[in-house]
Amino acid sequence: MKIDWDRRTCARKGHVTYAPDEPGLKVRLHAETALGDVWRCLRCGDFVLGEPHGSGPADHAPLVPRGKVLRDLFILRFLAIERAVRGVFIVLVALAVWKFSNSQDSVRRLFDEYLDVFRPVFRHFHYDLDHSPIVGTIQKTFGYKHSTLLLVAALLLAYALIELVEAVGLWYAKRWAEYLTVVATAAFLPLEIYELTEHVSWLKIGTLVLNILAVLYIALAKRLFGLRGGRKAFEEERESASLLEVEESAGVPAHTARAV
Repeated sequence: MKIDWDRRTCARKGHVTYAPDEPGLKVRLHAETALGDVWRCLRCGDFVLGEPHGSGPADHAPLVPRGKVLRDLFILRFLAIERAVRGVFIVLVALAVWKFSNSQDSVRRLFDEYLDVFRPVFRHFHYDLDHSPIVGTIQKTFGYKHSTLLLVAALLLAYALIELVEAVGLWYAKRWAEYLTVVATAAFLPLEIYELTEHVSWLKIGTLVLNILAVLYIALAKRLFGLRGGRKAFEEERESASLLEVEESAGVPAHTARAV
């Protein structure tokens, strides 16, 4: 089922009306009914009863996102939420690594004590903890230097900061954030592919596919790096979707609105 992004947004945020000073354009956005004056919403195109939210020259009217632009904004905000969740998770991991670096010996002793306790239990189920790859990986971390763990924590925090900055910028549809997301995400794709060659999991596959789709979608839909006409074509596309631009170019009188 096709989504009407204009009416969906108006239902959530309300209509946006504007009274332009130009008489020829004003008459196409305004009508009189038995209940009073109605003005055409700049987003969904429906006539709304009451005074307009703003007035002035047409070129001073707010540029209200419509149609495809609203769909793109919804997708960007979905990506923003995904980046924010990932950023918060990485911050928590970085804090865990930093805390571990300051209490490495005590954590090792605690781990060895619990290992001794659970070893007979796992042996009963024919599982050898001494040769477990998970236990082996944890034991290797105990051999890392304090400075190495601090460096890892710092790198994780830097990566988390990039993710959180991307999230904020994408939420507000900032063009610099779109460039940052494409560059940063594409830079980590080779590492994600390499990790798949080491160990395959559905989570890694899903993350890789999502990141590839995000890079392609943002670069093409937002016309980054000069693609599909670049920024100029992107701005022209946004302005051509404006209801005021459509009505001004149409030059036909609006139909009389029906009273609600």
